[in-house]
Amino acid sequence: MSSDSPAVSIGVDFGTSNTVVALATEEGRVETVRFAHGESTQSVYASALCFWQEPSRRGLPPSVEGGPWAIERLIEHNGALRFLQSFKTLAASRSFQSTTIFQQRFQFEDMLTTFLRTLTRHARGAVDLANASVTVGRPVRFAGAAPDEALAMQRYRESFARLGVASARFVFEPVGAAFSFARGLEGDATVLVADFGGGTSDFSILRFSRAGGVLRADPLGFSGVGVAGDSFDSRIVDHVAAPRFGKGGQYRSFGKVLPLPKHFYGKLARWHELALMKAGADLRELRELARAALDPAPLDDFIELIERDLGYALYRAVSEAKLALSARDSVEFRFAVDGIDIRAPIARAEFEGWIAKDLARIDAAVEDVLHQANIGPQAIDRVFLTGGTSFVPAVQRLFVARFGAAKLTSADQFESIASGLALIGQSQNPDQWAAHPHQVASG
Repeated sequence: MSSDSPAVSIGVDFGTSNTVVALATEEGRVETVRFAHGESTQSVYASALCFWQEPSRRGLPPSVEGGPWAIERLIEHNGALRFLQSFKTLAASRSFQSTTIFQQRFQFEDMLTTFLRTLTRHARGAVDLANASVTVGRPVRFAGAAPDEALAMQRYRESFARLGVASARFVFEPVGAAFSFARGLEGDATVLVADFGGGTSDFSILRFSRAGGVLRADPLGFSGVGVAGDSFDSRIVDHVAAPRFGKGGQYRSFGKVLPLPKHFYGKLARWHELALMKAGADLRELRELARAALDPAPLDDFIELIERDLGYALYRAVSEAKLALSARDSVEFRFAVDGIDIRAPIARAEFEGWIAKDLARIDAAVEDVLHQANIGPQAIDRVFLTGGTSFVPAVQRLFVARFGAAKLTSADQFESIASGLALIGQSQNPDQWAAHPHQVASG
């Protein structure tokens, strides 16, 4: 560690679904920040925002909460609100410029800055970004069909600059996980880290060694793909929930019977976009389609889902079904909220068929990172899988087939990335770990 390093290093793992912050001291101690919510404390802070307008504050900026407090507000709400989650997926989208929330325009930078302010407030003084070494995780590949990495990083930097962070260090998320994992290695090792987040799956190969007690890592390859937990969730939505909300239905227009537009159901599968539909032209168009539909009831339920901000409840039902399929051969999907009742059996084999193309893209990204490193599977000493999606049996089989079960270590460690990022900030020459554009795979 250099002599001018701040006494505290902060690691920020801003995730699609959850955010974790860790603190590392000069003595090498690291701990995650815990948030007291209700009668419990938790280290994960949901990547969510909830806005509402107080009647007495009309014309003024809306009130806002973040994390579990945003979810609590959503569940208990009795008035107009806007709920946003998974907005990280918008970071690299050039098509997303802003959204209007209670007559106030929010760009991505506004959303991220607002979110981090709620986090620091609920951390009760434990997270002082302006007076610490700040290391922030970033995906190897940002989510989206045509992600603009330069735009995403510009938005990230602007957001942290608004919070007083003069020069945040940005490190690939799997490198943070690798740094945390490597502390427990007893000898030199070539490690593949597979980090399955909500929006992206990222892969890194690093050669770890120690000299004079100092941990050194030589990066050999990086790869990533915009497929992860949310993608698997979307397959369940597409095959189980979307038909119940009218997908495959028809409407009458100028004497012709036409299929309902598919683009609405793409947004349903990306459930976090439902909140953006609430204030846009999509909702008006859905109402017009419902009036012309041969069977309007499913579209009426779709409109209800959007208007009553039930996207989060749908997301929870889908996530629970996916998690259950990791342990059982079949489950019953159930979503019953405010008069909308969806029940359907899902077999694991059926689910694996739905995600087959996603698995192929993950496998191709693993092949790509091996190609970049110019090594074969036999040269990998350890494989560290992190993130909830790493427990999906089909994902496990993919890595067992390539590397063998003995090399795999799998952990749903929400804290590993943030802890590694904080430790990097206290390491000797921490900037050597920073991500550089030329390291990102082109495929």
